Amino acid sequence: MRCVVIDDEPFSLDLIKDYIQRTPFLELTQCFSNPFKALDYLNREKVDVIFLDINMPELSGIQLIRALQTPPMVVFTTAYPEFAAESYEYNAVDYLVKPVKYERFLKAVSKASGQIGSTKQNHQKETAIVPGESKEPLFIKSGNQLVKVWPSEILYIEAAGNYMCFHTRERKVMSLLTMKEVLEMLSSDEFIRIHKSFVISLKHLEAIERHDVVVGGKQIPIGITYREQFLTRVNR
Repeated sequence: MRCVVIDDEPFSLDLIKDYIQRTPFLELTQCFSNPFKALDYLNREKVDVIFLDINMPELSGIQLIRALQTPPMVVFTTAYPEFAAESYEYNAVDYLVKPVKYERFLKAVSKASGQIGSTKQNHQKETAIVPGESKEPLFIKSGNQLVKVWPSEILYIEAAGNYMCFHTRERKVMSLLTMKEVLEMLSSDEFIRIHKSFVISLKHLEAIERHDVVVGGKQIPIGITYREQFLTRVNR
C-alpha cells in the first residue's frame, strides 16, 4: 500500500515513517509537515492510505480531509483522544493516540489491508473486482512475523483464549487479535460469523447439518444467536 504521512511534529512524523519502512507491504511515498503541501500532493498523486495528524496549525487534519474531493483511506494520529468521535465521521480506518506503538500501528494497517480490496478510491489503481473475492492479501502479525495470508485460502477462524487462529488447508496462523478486529479485516461477502468463537468462509462451506456446518472437513457448531442470520444468508 502506498502511504503518505502528514504531521507537524517531527518526532511523530519520523516515528510513523520508521514504522512504514519496516513493514514489508507498505511503501512510503512522501512525508509532510506542511498540510498545504500535502493537500497539493494528494490532489495530484495516487495514494492508498494517509497517516494524518488532526491537531495542526492553519489547517487541521479534519479540514484537510474535507478539502479532498476523493480522499484515500485515512488513519488519524493525535495526542488528543477527544477527537476520536469526530474522526470516525470521515470513515477513518483507525484512530491512533500518540505516542503510537508499533503493534498498535500494525493493527491499523491490517484493517486498511483488509478494506483495500472492497473500498477502492479514485486515488488508487483501478482493478476489476470479481464479486465475492478479495484482491488483496492480509498480513497477520504472528509472534515477531507478519504472515501473508490470502483470504481465499482461509477455511475458518477460531477464537482461542486471547488469540485468533486462522486455519487454511496448509497451516494455521495464531495472532493476538480480537474477534471484532478479525471481522473488520474480512469481507462480509466472503465470511460470516456462525458462533461466538467461529467465523467461516462461505466459499469453503461443504455441508450444513442441524446444529453444525462442515468446513475443510471440520465440524463447526452453529451458535443459537447466529443461526437465523446464517441460514438467511446461505438461502438467499
